[in-house]
Amino acid sequence: MQKPSVIFINRVYPPVRGATGRVLRDLARSFAREGWQVTVITTGPRALKERDGGVRVIRLKGSEKPMGVIGYAWIWLKMLVMALRLPKTHLIVTMSDPPLLILAGQIIKRIKGARHINWCHDLYPDLLPALGVNLPQALLGCAQKASRRAMTKADKVIVIGRCMAQHLTYDGIDPRHITMIPNWPDMELANSENKTAVEAAPRVVPITANAKPYEQQIKDGQKFRVLYAGNIGLAHPLETILGAAEILHVEHPEIEFVFVGDGPRFQEIERERSRLRLDNIRLMPYQPPSRLKALMESGDVHLISVKDEAAGMLVPCKLYSALAVQRPCIFIGPAQSEAAKVITDFNAGVVVAQGQAEELAAHIRNFRLSGEHWFAAHHGAAAAAAIFLPKETIEAWMQRAWTVVEPDMRINRPGFKKAA
Repeated sequence: MQKPSVIFINRVYPPVRGATGRVLRDLARSFAREGWQVTVITTGPRALKERDGGVRVIRLKGSEKPMGVIGYAWIWLKMLVMALRLPKTHLIVTMSDPPLLILAGQIIKRIKGARHINWCHDLYPDLLPALGVNLPQALLGCAQKASRRAMTKADKVIVIGRCMAQHLTYDGIDPRHITMIPNWPDMELANSENKTAVEAAPRVVPITANAKPYEQQIKDGQKFRVLYAGNIGLAHPLETILGAAEILHVEHPEIEFVFVGDGPRFQEIERERSRLRLDNIRLMPYQPPSRLKALMESGDVHLISVKDEAAGMLVPCKLYSALAVQRPCIFIGPAQSEAAKVITDFNAGVVVAQGQAEELAAHIRNFRLSGEHWFAAHHGAAAAAAIFLPKETIEAWMQRAWTVVEPDMRINRPGFKKAA
């Protein structure tokens, strides 16, 4: 009897930063603990082979920020060649970075005879126009057809949001071929879900009858923190957030907007802060994992922003981290997206359309001034945190993987149970 084996392919894997790398590491380690032989093909500043616990990591030399289509295509090709050079495996899992990695997965499946799961975090090439990558329409159409054809030939497509599943269903993918498994928060935040309302209270208590007078809180220099933590990429608009910061700058000097992370639009925030003279905006670099929990809990309200054009093509991981620390969330983006649905389903905050800076400012002001409003959303976030737990979600993922490889009865079945 052989042990089951799996190869994951994704451009980022810790310590290289990236949300997909973080969830991949959690999943790969879980597979290894369940008795799988696990290999990850990824990139790094130099080529090397290393061990991450029970996970074998093969790093190909690649830039942390590849330059354009050619840079990503070169990494795609190197990953494909490396996977073909490795011994036959039972399962190949392709992710979404670099784009169209699913096509590499299909080539590997055909040549090596492996089962193939596409773990779709970002729906390419559909997402490219929303990121400002303007391919010729004919080329974009060909890439979309190739991607959908590869999805129908994969053994399973795992998406991270209902909106993504609907998008693919509208494109003709059989819904029985798709499984929706959401992402999960950082493991460092996983123990936040058992906090009580009092323990998870905001750093600045919203205005209530029993709190300090509003004027006294301002005099004491207390701040109400509106936090945006994570990648600030091309799919994450800033204009509505900056507009709200400008509105609240004078009338509520105790409300601060804190951006933590980096990304293509990080410099834009700095320029706009200087241009508009907004001293209620603070910028911080990525914080080490040891400070993650304290950072996320420091936010009284968390912001998440997505372009309307990106609806159904991505789901921000920062949503689950915000819920894990039981903070009210404000999603600025399309109401039909997964993030908006989760917030609405659990009453964990509010959803604001892009371009509605005054409405966003009003909601932030309401969270600041109304203890009843803040605590209602806090309890909703706590309810959501009890659902989106790393252990249960990863378990569902592994069970689905076993269902895919089960037809090969020569392998030694691990300890977890088959999915229903």
